[in-house]
Amino acid sequence: MTLTFTVTIHENGMLLRDFLRRRGVSSSLMRNVKRAGGFRCEGNPILANQRVEQGKTIQFALAPEPSTHVMPQQLPVSIVYEDEHTIVFDKPAGQTVHPTRGYSEGTLANAYCGLMQKRGEENPVFRPVNRIDKGTTGLVLCAKNRYAAPILAQSVQKIYYAVAQGELPEESGVIDTPIALAHGSIIERCVCGYGQPSRTEYTVLAKGGGHTLLKVVPVTGRTHQIRVHFSSIGHPLAGDDLYGGSTQYMERPALHCGQMTFFSPACSMPRQVSAPLADDMKALLLQCGIPKEALEKKQQE
Repeated sequence: MTLTFTVTIHENGMLLRDFLRRRGVSSSLMRNVKRAGGFRCEGNPILANQRVEQGKTIQFALAPEPSTHVMPQQLPVSIVYEDEHTIVFDKPAGQTVHPTRGYSEGTLANAYCGLMQKRGEENPVFRPVNRIDKGTTGLVLCAKNRYAAPILAQSVQKIYYAVAQGELPEESGVIDTPIALAHGSIIERCVCGYGQPSRTEYTVLAKGGGHTLLKVVPVTGRTHQIRVHFSSIGHPLAGDDLYGGSTQYMERPALHCGQMTFFSPACSMPRQVSAPLADDMKALLLQCGIPKEALEKKQQE
C-alpha cells in the first residue's frame, strides 16, 4: 500500500520528519519505511532532515509484514463501517476476538483473515484496536495497516450499554477503583489496592424489574473492567455468573459495545458508528418491564 500526502501552506518549510509526525506517522514506522525504500517527494528521494514545500506530494510504501499465523476462515461477519484504513465489525456473543488455546478457530481474527484473503491479500494481519470478551456483543474496531493502528487507538472513544442487577439509586456516577488479577486465577479480576488504576463513568437510562439499563464509558481499558466495577458496588451485570450475576434471564454478561467515535486516516472528520442491542438483551429489558422508549433513548444518547 502506498500513502500520499500533499504539503499544505501551514506545513511549508517543515522538516520531513516533523511533517510526517503531524500526519500521524510514528517513529517506528518512519524507521521501517526508511529500511524498505525510503520517502519520495514528487517521485524523488527525500530525507527526514530535508524540508518540504507547499503543494508537493510526499509518498511512501508500507512494507509487507510477517503473517500473524492465524488460519483464514470463510465465516459470516457483520461489517458496520469500512474504508481503506479501517474496518468495524459487530461481533456476536460467543465469538472470541483472538484465537486462544481453547478457541483456535471461529474467532473474529480467523474471519478477518479469511475475508482479506478472499479479497486477494496474501498475508493479512489482524489488528484489533479494541477487544471485547467472548460473551460481550458489539463493535470491534480494526486497523487494516500499521499506519492507521496508532491513529485509531489514540482517537477512539467507546460507549457500552449494560444491564445491571438491582436498581441503582443515582442517575449517574463514577467507579474509580484499581483492578488486578484475582489471587489464584488466570481469568478473574478483582478490585484491590495494588491493582491498576481504573475508571468507569456511567449514566442510568432506565430502571425496572430489579434491573438498571446503563450507558457506560470505560475511561481506562482494563480486562473485565465494567463487569468487575459494577460487581464491586453490589450490582453485577445480569448473566455474569463469574462476578456474581444471575443467569435467570441471560447466560452471558448483559454488555454491549454500542457506539464508537474515531478518526480514520481516510476521513477529514471523525466517524461515529453504532450497533443495535443483541436480541437477548432486548428480551431481558422487556422481561424487566423497561419500555421501548428506553431503548430508543439509548440509541439517541
